[in-house]
Amino acid sequence: MKRTITILALLVVQLIYSQTKNKTADALFDKMYYVEASKSYELSISNGDTSKEIMQRLGDAYYFNTKMTSASKWYGKLIAEYPNEVSAEYLFRYAQSLQGIQNYELAKKWMKAFAEKQKSTDARAKNFSLKNVTLEDIENIKPSFLLENLEINSAYSDFGPMYYKGDLVYSTTVDSSYWKTNKYGWNDQPYLNMQLGKISETQSNVTFKERFGKDITTKYHEACIAFSPDEKTIYFTRNNYNGKLKRDSKGINNLKIFSATATENSNGTVSWKDIKELPFNSDNYSVGHPSVSKDGKKLYFVSDMPGTIGSTDIFVVDILGNNQFSTPKNLGEKINTTGREMFPYITDQALYFSSDGFLGLGGLDVFESRINDGIFDIPANLGAPLNSNRDDFGYIVNEATNKGFVCSNRKTGKGDDDIYAFERSCNQAISGYVFDAISNNRISGAMVTLKNANGIKVAETVSQLDGKYDFNNNVNCNTAYTVEVSKENYNSNTKAIVTANSSGKTEALIGLDPALIARENGVLKIKIGIIFFDLDKSDIRYDAAIELNKVVLLMHQYNNVVIKIESHTDSRANDQYNLELSDRRAKATRDYLISQGVAAERIESAIGYGETQLINNCSNGVPCTYTQHQMNRRSEFIITKM
Repeated sequence: MKRTITILALLVVQLIYSQTKNKTADALFDKMYYVEASKSYELSISNGDTSKEIMQRLGDAYYFNTKMTSASKWYGKLIAEYPNEVSAEYLFRYAQSLQGIQNYELAKKWMKAFAEKQKSTDARAKNFSLKNVTLEDIENIKPSFLLENLEINSAYSDFGPMYYKGDLVYSTTVDSSYWKTNKYGWNDQPYLNMQLGKISETQSNVTFKERFGKDITTKYHEACIAFSPDEKTIYFTRNNYNGKLKRDSKGINNLKIFSATATENSNGTVSWKDIKELPFNSDNYSVGHPSVSKDGKKLYFVSDMPGTIGSTDIFVVDILGNNQFSTPKNLGEKINTTGREMFPYITDQALYFSSDGFLGLGGLDVFESRINDGIFDIPANLGAPLNSNRDDFGYIVNEATNKGFVCSNRKTGKGDDDIYAFERSCNQAISGYVFDAISNNRISGAMVTLKNANGIKVAETVSQLDGKYDFNNNVNCNTAYTVEVSKENYNSNTKAIVTANSSGKTEALIGLDPALIARENGVLKIKIGIIFFDLDKSDIRYDAAIELNKVVLLMHQYNNVVIKIESHTDSRANDQYNLELSDRRAKATRDYLISQGVAAERIESAIGYGETQLINNCSNGVPCTYTQHQMNRRSEFIITKM
């Protein structure tokens, strides 16, 4: 962008530059008046000054203004002329500018050179490492966005969309209030203010409605806003100006976040009153790009304050009320890199932001970090066409409708920065792994079948060596499915799931019990054939030993399993007799298992219960068939630990 990339271009931390002989150009550069500075530096070069410092600053003047063709030209000459003297940062910027003109092959070469030179000190090197996601992976992301350029876009900068009362507030350089003739030196455009647009019924277009926020408008920048959930508090980004423009010790006018409160007028309009600086602002660093969590408890923002990992990072504070906030907390290295992280937008499902510190298609790309149990996942590039070889940023979305808005300065736009409406198609996948429910070991070679709500098979696969399975096709969003798993020597299992209503993966982990194990009313039991004993005896017969050896084999296979043995009789014969006989049989069973190598401590108890725990109504005096009585004559092996 011509770097209204949002007024927060001011957040970009520069390298420590050596001064050149062109003091006029240096002064313009230091004030971030890059348009005029680039002209002055080019004049110096035409007059014979081809020093490293001149070419660095000229390349940067174009780079920070998103003039990637010119930036790549001068960075290329800089590296060719001073191959051993330029810092790794210029290899990175050269690679980025090459991506910006879609010279991806050469960009990969210089990104690799950057990684090799900087790998021990810069997280970006890790992000661009060939061990992780490759550029080909990003290019091959299945397109899931349909973009439409909005009618409100002008030949200048239009960006920073935010929902408000069913409409859209956005920042623009068109009609810059009463100070229309003022120009911003960074990109030689008017200063920014806010307007309100009406969103069409299809949410595919926005038309101008009226100016927004006259009460908070100054002759400098106001942009990048957020609202509290009740829309009675606005947070907005402004130059360090509160009646007077302030600069830091280096002469830089930093950015600050302000808040204001809505007051409803008698005619139904809203005025914004009680304008306040947020307490974590500073004259010495910038903060901006606010985004409020859906519960109104947290405020996310961008800053280069102390503790920043890279050029700009995303921070969060707790909103405590009465203009009180917790100490800013950096979101850490999972989200922030040594590059630029900007434009956070938080929903109840994900954090969306733009970055040039992760692998992308050029400039800033939009990334998504899903939220699972309050933890941010590793950010994922959202791919083309949402992202391009230019800057893509300012992403907001309605998670329920999968529609939203994003900004870009791609060449196909109407002007500098344009706002695009998008519809996000929902691409879901189902993945997980199959595991042994007793040992937790992964199971390979299991047949995994995906069925729809009508029981019709949708897809089928086999679990891999690590137990993993994936269904990456034929899966719809917000849809009920059943995953069925079967494997020889295991009981089959099913799991019902409903996929999410946004793109991503739904995880379904499936545990299989060994075929000898059954779950009865939440109790795990080893199920074998009937253990027969001779009349009035407790000796282990040959046919009983065959069944008991199955228990032995299973306990040798699962070394952590602990059991208790329960023996039961039917109601025929004397109650006390049955109790004593079943107890002898339980202990004989225990002794047999021990004789076959099962450690005694793995048998918690061996107790006979006689006819005290019948599983049907065949108690004393009740006429029953042989089969009905047989149901009560049983030995049970109950798993108590595993």
